[in-house]
Amino acid sequence: MSVTTHAFFDPATCTVSYVVACNATRAAAIIDPVLDYDFRSGCTATRSADRILDHVNAHGLRVQWILETHAHADHLSSARYLKHHLGGAPIAIGQEICEVQRTFQRIYNLDSDFVPDGRQFDRLLADGESIELGQSQVLAMHVPGHTPADLAYVVDGVAFIGDTMFMPDVGTARADFPGGDAARLYQSIRRLLSLPSDTTLYVCHDYPPLGRAARWASSVEQQRRHNVHVHDGVSQAQFVSMRTARDATLDMPMLILPALQVNVRAGEMPPPESNGVSYLKIPVNAMPHRPK
Repeated sequence: MSVTTHAFFDPATCTVSYVVACNATRAAAIIDPVLDYDFRSGCTATRSADRILDHVNAHGLRVQWILETHAHADHLSSARYLKHHLGGAPIAIGQEICEVQRTFQRIYNLDSDFVPDGRQFDRLLADGESIELGQSQVLAMHVPGHTPADLAYVVDGVAFIGDTMFMPDVGTARADFPGGDAARLYQSIRRLLSLPSDTTLYVCHDYPPLGRAARWASSVEQQRRHNVHVHDGVSQAQFVSMRTARDATLDMPMLILPALQVNVRAGEMPPPESNGVSYLKIPVNAMPHRPK
């Protein structure tokens, strides 16, 4: 392998962040970093991000990219914090983030200071575009369905697939967020499963069944054989029916409302108000609600 991957699991949000490094040059990319956020107090912390910084420093890595697979609904991103502490490493995301920004600009009624054209990020990546990571090339693969803007990042036999699939015994991501689409998710998953069978797939979350420790790596072959939602033989119609019925039973993620207004800004908090404090909006009755 020409790259080495190190995973960081955050048990509070079940999120897995990654550092992938070129072995020859020590150039590295950070993928889906977490900013710790306490919902009760509204306080943030950087424990998860600092673990990544400690790893980067301990291994003499030069961070070339901070990559987001999508605008996350279940955790706040620490991309902006890491950029500040890593000499301005650029933050990249899929170019369809503009569609997500427009949706949530309406939901949050964001002021004119927020322009939904992706300028909050340093690089907007198109499907099939490659970026350099030392001596390797990272391929951006557009895999919408969970959101319109999901990207997978493929490099030297490994793929970081965000929230398209989880571990085979957990299944697949939901598709009922604004802009989500179960049929597109199925098509994206089949595209990922067309990669070589020995490709290692790194997921963004693990929700382990009782008695199993958290895991985050599987192969294309393992997913094709054993994924409980989308193994070989499951048709698009069957998947859409299952996914739609399952999504109808799910609560919204605890942090969706705090997280998305930060994450569409590439991990930056809303501008401070006159007292120097940033405020997160909680829109009332603006998101889908399923009475219990």
